[in-house]
Amino acid sequence: MAEQARVVIIGGGAVGCSCLYHLAKAGWTDCLLIERDELTSGSTWHAAGNCPTFSGSWNIIKYQRYSTKLYQGLADAVDYPINYHITGSLRLGHTQERIDEFKHVQSMAEAQGLDYELMSPEAATQYYPFLELDDLRGVLWDPYDGDIDPSQLTQALAKGARDLGARIKRFTKVTGLKQQCGGWLVETDKGDIQTEIVVNAAGYRAGEVMAMLGQHMPIVTMSHQYLITEPIPELVARDDKLPLLRDPDISYYLREERDGLILGPYEWNATPMWTEGLPDDFANQLWNDDLERIEWYIEQAIERVPLLGSVGVQRVINGPIPYSPEGNPYIGPAHGLKDFYQCCCFSFGIAQAGGAGKTLAEWVTEGEPEWDLWALDPRRYTGYATKTYVTAKAIELYQNEYAIGFPYEERPAGRPARTSPLYDSLAAKGARFGARGGWERAVYFAPDDGLDVPAESFRRDRKWFDVVGKECQAVRERVGVLDLPGFSKFMVEGPGAEAWLDRLTCSKLPRLGRISLAYMLNERGGVVSEFTMTRLAEDRFYLISAAAGEWHDEDWLRHHLREDDGVAIAELHGRMGTIVLAGPRSRDVLRAITDTDLSNEAFPWLSAQKIDIGMASLLAMRVNYVGELGWELHANVEDMIPLYDAIWQAGEEHGIRDFGMYAMDSLRLDKCYRGWKTDLGSEYSPLKSSLNRFVDFGKESFIGKKALLSENDAGPQEKFVPLTLDEAGVADASFCAPIRQSGEIVGLVTSGGWSYTLQKSISLGYVRSDLATPGTKLEIDILGERCAATVGQEPLYDHNNSRLRA
Repeated sequence: MAEQARVVIIGGGAVGCSCLYHLAKAGWTDCLLIERDELTSGSTWHAAGNCPTFSGSWNIIKYQRYSTKLYQGLADAVDYPINYHITGSLRLGHTQERIDEFKHVQSMAEAQGLDYELMSPEAATQYYPFLELDDLRGVLWDPYDGDIDPSQLTQALAKGARDLGARIKRFTKVTGLKQQCGGWLVETDKGDIQTEIVVNAAGYRAGEVMAMLGQHMPIVTMSHQYLITEPIPELVARDDKLPLLRDPDISYYLREERDGLILGPYEWNATPMWTEGLPDDFANQLWNDDLERIEWYIEQAIERVPLLGSVGVQRVINGPIPYSPEGNPYIGPAHGLKDFYQCCCFSFGIAQAGGAGKTLAEWVTEGEPEWDLWALDPRRYTGYATKTYVTAKAIELYQNEYAIGFPYEERPAGRPARTSPLYDSLAAKGARFGARGGWERAVYFAPDDGLDVPAESFRRDRKWFDVVGKECQAVRERVGVLDLPGFSKFMVEGPGAEAWLDRLTCSKLPRLGRISLAYMLNERGGVVSEFTMTRLAEDRFYLISAAAGEWHDEDWLRHHLREDDGVAIAELHGRMGTIVLAGPRSRDVLRAITDTDLSNEAFPWLSAQKIDIGMASLLAMRVNYVGELGWELHANVEDMIPLYDAIWQAGEEHGIRDFGMYAMDSLRLDKCYRGWKTDLGSEYSPLKSSLNRFVDFGKESFIGKKALLSENDAGPQEKFVPLTLDEAGVADASFCAPIRQSGEIVGLVTSGGWSYTLQKSISLGYVRSDLATPGTKLEIDILGERCAATVGQEPLYDHNNSRLRA
């Protein structure tokens, strides 16, 4: 007879034990954690144990802050001693760009109740008297930072879980996983276990777990070294611990450990390990020292803190750390598997273990977490994230671990991964590309090589700024063409398709031949997915969503599909491409290459038809994301090159111009069009998102209706609005910049950018409902300044959509 448990967690590090603890706290005590060796024997035992709250991501700040709050009271809560030191930290800034980053993160932190302080280098010496100040421009003080003993943390979480009734089996190796009707069979070297739910928290062995199911996990193990010095007399003489010191422009952290210092660089010579597979018996082990790799960083740190060089090295730790392509962990449902969750691949597992356990427990027990953590969702990487891709991105990420996260930076490693048939042709015309969902998309066109410069700035002084303006001008005044590969595309058909989609969306379904936006909600009424939905037949619907949402949206659709629904779903992502043709002369261009009647009477706005262009038969949809007369042309990939060539040839007499994603983003801000997982997310309902017109309360039922009715009766507490800066200033608002009234934070920016059409800086965001009236005067935090802004009337451009209907 197989052993049984409601949930089985694979992996006994800090993250796995946090998952067990949080599940038990939620009342799910019939949970079993399996660890192949001793608890903490993977990456946890040798981790440095730093616990920052700082992040460039709004929600990662949230869940790291949750960790630090949890750790403060954990010892008392579970009656287990923990060495947890809240020392605060200093981040050194050498450049104006770094200071701009500090100012942005400081304002985000303030909006979450965290009081960071940006101070002069001289003021920082009150916290760190041994600091040399040469070439420093500023220092950011985080009073909540500190360090914790990783092994003690793990054991405390394990004890707390056991005390609540959860179980742990050590020295038990998982040998196989089989999905069964109603659950899973977990095979181990100590016997089989039947369970409803599996959680993969296996750290750097998480890929091995997925290989048992025939799936590839985008994970690579990197070598990270830190050294511990001998005791330093000056530190022995101090009563208080020094704050943690980070020098991100050089790329290292420096922390007091007992009476010595820990120095941990992230070196340029990043080293992936175990590229041919993990050893079976690597537990509580380290690799040999390789100090030559970090010699330069040691020298730089000694120049900054000469105290470091006054003693010898006592020990070097060189151990494995798992990395995803962009460094964020995987927390949430595994693609294509029922009741299987990931909670693994943490390169900062100690700082994030508390928040990870909370989030995972909410996924399991409630079906979704409190916060929209799409940045951590395992399904954000799809089939393009091969071993070669992940290794290249992990090296790049490790090299840039402390680099500034600029808003328009397009890092090159591992690219191109996915390209459209037009990639080479557009590159020859000067296209500069960015990756979206793995797909290469032109971001702007710069025949002048002098413009091919990384956009490393929070400010508006980017060398491609004027080029993008000319692209916007072409779309607004003449006609532009954009290759837009990578949309997630689904064909939903069958006798039950209409009824099934009606239950799944809060929106009215389009009539035959028509197009509409449709929103799928969770039970709380939050927006899960946004689809452009076209009705091709009474029982046939074409659904289009974001490129990055390919696996996310597929899982959502299939999760809600029953065998008796009479519905079939086909994925068309890689089989069809998309060309956008938009601008007041777009009809003239299209009319020259098709016999289809393109008049308003025959082909109105928000309608779709099959048309022929040359030898290609394609779906033309009179809709676009830039707010002009135009069409999206959806064609088989083999027809993309002749289709583009025909468009370009017909468009030359009308002044046609290629445009890219940066221009499209500026143009969509004019129209206040929302972006998925920026302006829209599971924390916002369509009522908060000012999308009431897309909610049909007359439907008998749809997912989230009950929550939405309740919110509608009470009135949403916040509303989505556009704002324009009263003065242009030097920068646009960044994602999650606070919005204020009389100093009080009353909202958040979700998108910001320059409008070349209106010659204004636009911000889209959420504010308190009583402040959502056009004309309301507010302020937005931009790079440490409170900039006057005014709530506008949506849309800001072409209020009556007359240009779309032209």
